[in-house]
Amino acid sequence: MSTLDEIAKLSGFSKATVSRVLSQSPHVSKETREKILAIMKETDYVPNRNAISLSKGQTQQIGMITMDLNELILSFMNSFVEISGRYGYQTIIYTTGGDKQKELQAFEDLKMKRVDALLILTSVNEQNVISSYCKYGPIVSWQRMDHPDIPSVAMNQYDGYALALEHLIARGYKRIANAFGRPSSINTQSRRLAYEHIMTKYNLPVVENWYYSTIYSIHDGEQLLRTLMDETDRPDAILCSNDLVAAGILSEARRQKLDVPRDLAIVGFDHSELSRTLGITTILNPIAGQAENAFLLLAPVLLGREMELQPLSFQLIQRETT
Repeated sequence: MSTLDEIAKLSGFSKATVSRVLSQSPHVSKETREKILAIMKETDYVPNRNAISLSKGQTQQIGMITMDLNELILSFMNSFVEISGRYGYQTIIYTTGGDKQKELQAFEDLKMKRVDALLILTSVNEQNVISSYCKYGPIVSWQRMDHPDIPSVAMNQYDGYALALEHLIARGYKRIANAFGRPSSINTQSRRLAYEHIMTKYNLPVVENWYYSTIYSIHDGEQLLRTLMDETDRPDAILCSNDLVAAGILSEARRQKLDVPRDLAIVGFDHSELSRTLGITTILNPIAGQAENAFLLLAPVLLGREMELQPLSFQLIQRETT
């Protein structure tokens, strides 16, 4: 196995130039970089990651914090891992299970310089606790945050929810129920506000009895529809926190012999592969774009340069359930 000195000798360049190639410095010509990389490949040179980290003052690692893993989280993670890898960064996943102390380990690792930055996917600690770690390194969040020191790439779900409501109303549905997620989250508050504004705009009833919270999974969707079937006063449409819930409602509706969408219209959220497979009308939530923007927000510290965020918007994807 070759050493850095041998690579420098064989290539005819200084150790400093070889080090700049290893650290992906832009201050190396394309020809020089290609020659050094070719020699590394020929001699089976394996860089010492610790040495590179010391020379750059970085670990080249980004921590990702999440309570758990699901289809949506994994989709965001995959996109973030891909763009991080393009710039030479690896990722570490901190799965906390909703434990505040376990979650704080990730922030302590940022403080101790074991990671260069943190991405919050889902978090349970108070925002003032999280913000106290911002002085140790950059932190960006996908979970919507209401704090000036914690930038978030999450989009305002008021807009996506309003898009779904306008579609349902245009299709003739007037009695619309809501399957919300976590009741205290900013996303749920935004969706509820959109519902109240749009329904009032069209002089339609705002039925708070049809505010269902903590509805996340296929099982939750199935159970929710069974609950609705036991009531004499039923909605003619339901907006869901995500596509999993929509899939559960659709599955139970078929078991209950309901005609979807004549008896009940269903709209999901996120535009997952599941929604396409089952023909569920949904709202496209540009997750890959948000993941890319998350890395771009870290770029000024990690890469030493500003990078322009890409503009994103929600889109309605109409299918058989409406």
